[in-house]
Amino acid sequence: MKAELMKTLPLAVLLALGTPALAQDTTADTNADAPVAEAPAADQPAQADAPQQPAVDMGEAVDGTRQPGQTYVEDVVGDWERKCITLPEGQGDDPCQMYQLLKDETGNPVAEISLGKLPAGSQAVAGATVVVPLETLLTQQLTIAVDGGQGKRYPFRFCSQPGCVANIGFTADEIAGFKKGAKATVSIVPAAAPDQKVNLTMSLSGFTGAFDALIVPAGPKPAQ
Repeated sequence: MKAELMKTLPLAVLLALGTPALAQDTTADTNADAPVAEAPAADQPAQADAPQQPAVDMGEAVDGTRQPGQTYVEDVVGDWERKCITLPEGQGDDPCQMYQLLKDETGNPVAEISLGKLPAGSQAVAGATVVVPLETLLTQQLTIAVDGGQGKRYPFRFCSQPGCVANIGFTADEIAGFKKGAKATVSIVPAAAPDQKVNLTMSLSGFTGAFDALIVPAGPKPAQ
């Protein structure tokens, strides 16, 4: 009954319920011998206790300025988000990566992938981080195949509270395959059902535009 009452009371009344009651009921005295209270003078109206203001937070203005270390979505290209991290002023362009939430065959989000370019001069031109659920059978590793073609297997590096992580390097030919493809299938094996596979869809819609817009990071500075 109390819950139903609180649903119907306006906010102002609910706030007021949290403050002490200041007014007290008075009862008329029927005893004729009781002294009669003096009426207030005409030029001095009766002072009524002012109601107590409920404690409320008035908030503060937000200027919209991003703070160093803050992540934001710079653009969305096809099925890929371009996520960036705010650098302190004067430290150059914000580093960005491509991001996509990976879903299973029934459309449930299961894992995620972040992909970015690597410095020139290495065998891998791009690197990706794939995070899968903790209940994954790590010994079966992770496989990626484009448009039903031959897959490639990658090991998991470590597990933490968010999930188990695979750090993957892609060659220029593999990136070219992503650009030409329609979708990639990321397969993992659940620990509770080692004889089964969970196939996750990585859409390649917008991959070319999102990847080409990424900046190649500078390599490490040579030691002096």
